[in-house]
Amino acid sequence: MRAMILAAGLGTRLRPLTDTLPKPLLLIGGTPLILWNLLLLRRHGITEVIINLHYLGHLIEKELGDGSRFGLRISYSREPVILGTGGGIKQAEPFFNGEPFVVLNGDTLLELDLGTVVQFHEQRNALATMVLREDPDADRWGAVETNPQQRVVRIVGRGLAKGDQTAKRMFAGVHVMHPQLLKDVPTGQASSIIDAYVDAIQRGAVIMGYGTDGYWSDVGTPERYAQAQQDAEKGLIALTARQRS
Repeated sequence: MRAMILAAGLGTRLRPLTDTLPKPLLLIGGTPLILWNLLLLRRHGITEVIINLHYLGHLIEKELGDGSRFGLRISYSREPVILGTGGGIKQAEPFFNGEPFVVLNGDTLLELDLGTVVQFHEQRNALATMVLREDPDADRWGAVETNPQQRVVRIVGRGLAKGDQTAKRMFAGVHVMHPQLLKDVPTGQASSIIDAYVDAIQRGAVIMGYGTDGYWSDVGTPERYAQAQQDAEKGLIALTARQRS
């Protein structure tokens, strides 16, 4: 299985830290944030990765190179004009060779058993699986609603008409998807992958939600960046962490 890391964002909420350095290269425990995610992928046997680039992307490419020194094979999808999550993944579509793949947000720090997520996705024959977590502020993040069977029925209020009781979760920034989800995503245009999800839900496609309660931080503000650094120092998350049994 192959993977994509989304790393084209501007990191505006972390300025001035990101004035001269792209957010994925900010250090956590002395290691660039994006490398934490790359090593998470490698730990679970995923070694072929594509990274989309826009803001200061040349610095990311310079830092990581072809990935060989990390035991990875890294490709790059360069976006002269930022394409968003939908357009960005669509541009990288040929890399996936028509097979399911994993997507991670490049600004998310987490501990997750990706092997179990992929197995969950395959067993349910899902078009896509979103990794979700409980959060009292789920609505603020953009709530993802799942039914008792763990199927995603609405995202930020869009999707199926309200019926069965649902649970609100927040999206943790990791998904497994089949390229078929990208069928109607416009090529070369900025868009959100959420639009493709909503269209698929409305068509009756199986979109699953996989719950996680492991460590997670979006490292999105100076305060959360400082907290993530402290968490790494305390050992709450570690590059050498092993998947849970």
